[in-house]
Amino acid sequence: MPTPPVAFCHHDHGACAADVLSRADARAQAEGLRLTPVRRRVLEILASDHRALGAYDILDRLAESGAKRQPPVAYRALDYLVKHGFAHKIQALNAFAACTEAATDHVPAFFICDTCQSVAETPVRAVGDAMQAAAGRIGFALDEMNLEAVGTCPACEGAE
Repeated sequence: MPTPPVAFCHHDHGACAADVLSRADARAQAEGLRLTPVRRRVLEILASDHRALGAYDILDRLAESGAKRQPPVAYRALDYLVKHGFAHKIQALNAFAACTEAATDHVPAFFICDTCQSVAETPVRAVGDAMQAAAGRIGFALDEMNLEAVGTCPACEGAE
């Protein structure tokens, strides 16, 4: 049986979240990107759980940290994080998740459990390559792509 993504397994999530932040800090420094305190805090919030969060959920958590409740601040931070690949927007949920993949150039696939709301990311290079080839055949220039699938995670499937 294949190994499920870490989001669907029991693991040390503190280490998992720390890894996301560490990789983001290293990449930001290497590429000259600015992870301002607000951007970094938003990424911390996103990495705190394997669930996608809406902008207003993030805004609430920022306010709990002492930040003023200003929606433009959260949206600007999210836009920056998504633009630079530190986070992804999950269209099906109108929500955001921290990027859990080390590779900066990847096509993410999101598996969303409709029972527990966990979200697992995994790269799908072959699908990305196929989509790029299909786009090329019709003269379409892809700007970005992610795939989303909704179903039941292994833990919830086993609980039924």
